[in-house]
Amino acid sequence: MEKSRTRRVVLQPATYRRMQRGIHRMVDAVSPTLGPLPRLVALEPIAPKSKMPEFLDDGGTIARRIIELPDRDEDMGAMFVRQVLWNLREKTGDGTATAAVLFRSIYDLGVHYITSGGNAMMLRRYLEEGLPVIMEHLSALARPVEGKEQIAQIAEAICYDPPLARMLGEIFDIIGEHGRLEIRSGRGRGLEREYVEGMYWDQSGVHARQMLDPSTLRVDLENAAIMISDFELEDPYQLMPLLVRAAEAKLTPLVLVAAKLSEKCVGLLMAASKDPSKFHVIAVKTPGLISYDRYGALEDLAILTGGKYFTRTAGQSVAQVQLSDLGRARRAWADRFNFGIIGGKGDPRALRDHIASLRLAFSRAEDKNDRRNIQKRIGKLLGGSATLYVGGLTKADADARKELAERTAEALRGTIREGVIPGGGASLLSCKPMLQKIADESADVDRRAAYRILARAMEAPMRTIISNAGYDASEVMAEVKLAGPGYGFDVRSGRVVDMAEAGIFDALSVQKEAVHSAVSSAALALTIDVLVHRKKPPQATNP
Repeated sequence: MEKSRTRRVVLQPATYRRMQRGIHRMVDAVSPTLGPLPRLVALEPIAPKSKMPEFLDDGGTIARRIIELPDRDEDMGAMFVRQVLWNLREKTGDGTATAAVLFRSIYDLGVHYITSGGNAMMLRRYLEEGLPVIMEHLSALARPVEGKEQIAQIAEAICYDPPLARMLGEIFDIIGEHGRLEIRSGRGRGLEREYVEGMYWDQSGVHARQMLDPSTLRVDLENAAIMISDFELEDPYQLMPLLVRAAEAKLTPLVLVAAKLSEKCVGLLMAASKDPSKFHVIAVKTPGLISYDRYGALEDLAILTGGKYFTRTAGQSVAQVQLSDLGRARRAWADRFNFGIIGGKGDPRALRDHIASLRLAFSRAEDKNDRRNIQKRIGKLLGGSATLYVGGLTKADADARKELAERTAEALRGTIREGVIPGGGASLLSCKPMLQKIADESADVDRRAAYRILARAMEAPMRTIISNAGYDASEVMAEVKLAGPGYGFDVRSGRVVDMAEAGIFDALSVQKEAVHSAVSSAALALTIDVLVHRKKPPQATNP
């Protein structure tokens, strides 16, 4: 139907039929990427037309690239799924193809039931009721991730890039779940990594014109004392009392953490450091670009070094800083862009309690950016930092591999935190008998239908993986069911195997998020009865 003839208000039964077509078109574009032997999806670039198409196997990115369907009714269904998949992609880095096929299965079965006389609102209620049952069953199957080999194995199941998976396995084995990992464009065609001892902050280097080693453009200070603040220091006379007391107490070297330093104050510090062997003081910028990040960095630095932090908003000034308020570190370093410490001398118990409170805040945070910021703070406090350089044959190849590394790293963090479950769709398939039993025991017709829909949907991911690898899904599924719980199909070897014994795992956190997104979103979509179009819809753009 052409846009000009599309009705502004669409009612049932056309709503289900047209949304369903849009959902199928979006899921059909994403589902080929599921499994260790995925098919590629070619997308034509928006501009210029002469460029080669993109070849993608990331469901979230594929969905994001599809910005509009010609039929406005179908477009509503497609864009609904698109938003679900992209939100999942942003939160976990993986699981979009699994969520897509689950969503389609639940929606199709739900539409069939509702159009046969079922109650849409009651069906939604019971579908959502079944979610905790599935989650609890998946959690019961979890086992911890141990060693870099298993981490690499999980990484490969996510990215299907063995060299990248091995590198990430080594990195996360060293830095841990919350460790700081920067992924940058590489200088060559392969992969390289660097490890940094201690913790450091970006955009927090030394103030201009201070003493740096000309060969390294960096200063290293042993057994440093640290004043922790967000002061804006304009008058050098503000600093004189503290510098005199520090010099008399032989607290050298000294690091001043301040938001701003005037040229006159820089001159004073340079004059005071004429003979670094006797007294050496530098100033670095207070970490953080916004106040929330700045106060978090000051708090972390104070606990790590055993010092006290001072802020302008509290009405404090440098005149109130006592020598006992200074933090201590075995080593501090700074260059023009970064500031770091190694071996902070704070109270270990206070540090453990602080990290525990941040972990709790991380588990409760709903906003993606809040979770990411808290995770970075925990990583800094734990002291594990690494940089991964990702190269490629071409810039486009390197950029695609870098994005893949970022997505895999995000998924690995959740894997290390929550553990792994048998992969290849075997864990979801093992939920089916339990769901079917609840359905058989239910007297309520809508509840029975909801649990039967969930039970059938749990087969969809494994069926799709088998089909994508070129096998007959019906024949293979019959063999898998005969083999029993925990068994699945290893598409690489072409055999039915015990997935855990074969070392085929999925990340529990990713699978749970995928199931939650699919079930809750499909249940909501089943209650949409009316489509309302704008007379002049805004031009779609690719965010």
